[in-house]
Amino acid sequence: MLRSVILAASRSSRVERLVATAPFSRDVVRRFVAGAKTDDALRVTRELVDDGLAVTLDHLGEDTVTPEQARATRDEYLALLRMLAEARLTPAAEVSVKLSALGQAFDEQLAYDNARAICAAADAAGTTVTLDMEDHTTTDSTLDILAKLRKDFPSTGAVLQAYLRRTESDCRELASAGSRVRLCKGAYKEPESVAHQSARDVDKSYVRCLNILMSGDGYPMLATHDPRLIAIGEDRARWFDRSPDRFEFQMLYGIRPEEQARLVGEGYTVRTYVPYGDDWYGYLMRRLAERPANLAFFARAVASRK
Repeated sequence: MLRSVILAASRSSRVERLVATAPFSRDVVRRFVAGAKTDDALRVTRELVDDGLAVTLDHLGEDTVTPEQARATRDEYLALLRMLAEARLTPAAEVSVKLSALGQAFDEQLAYDNARAICAAADAAGTTVTLDMEDHTTTDSTLDILAKLRKDFPSTGAVLQAYLRRTESDCRELASAGSRVRLCKGAYKEPESVAHQSARDVDKSYVRCLNILMSGDGYPMLATHDPRLIAIGEDRARWFDRSPDRFEFQMLYGIRPEEQARLVGEGYTVRTYVPYGDDWYGYLMRRLAERPANLAFFARAVASRK
């Protein structure tokens, strides 16, 4: 119920205005978002890399409705990748890209062309790209574009969401040699016809998908903050004789930093998902919905700023 309320709030312009203008918002956003500018992203990336973490950077923005907006997003990624290379932060830092921000909703060819330009820039910078997954209506389109990109850029990463009923099948399709696959639970409101609704069923699906990926020939990227699922990931790595360089854990910036440090200390690769940009509201609300315990931090920030 709480998750549904938060997701509904993420689509409310009224709630967005309230949160954006509240005096405590800056402190809350700073925990989960690197900042508004590319320089902020580079600063946070440097700090994380110096701590032994890998990084994937996401320029926030999904509601792209014109070719000009899509090209502006593409150009931001091209500039970011150039700056990462100049700062010698690659290959530790890669980028995550939402195809909706590149024009997917109104022109799939444009989205592909923009994504291809970003993949080429990443390749030149000595790193790679992961295509973020969004709501279920875009899954087939995203996987189709992924397949085309991988013809020239085989290291392009996929994201699969365990709460979708189709994901076990998608995992089998993508668990091939060289295939980078990020497995997450999923953070969009989806109908029961296409997605598991209970947390228990989502967790069980996650474990089934994890087993498929860990037993395959690809490179699994286990995106979770759940202590039980992390422990299962560690156990499955041992069961399937996966050395630490053959898979990685991924967590969001600002969430469980001590656990991220622990895993790094144990010799695992841990990649922190770092968002930046002005369009932080939808991202923040989905993160709260994905892990409602984060509301406790939000509440403390409110109380401390009264």
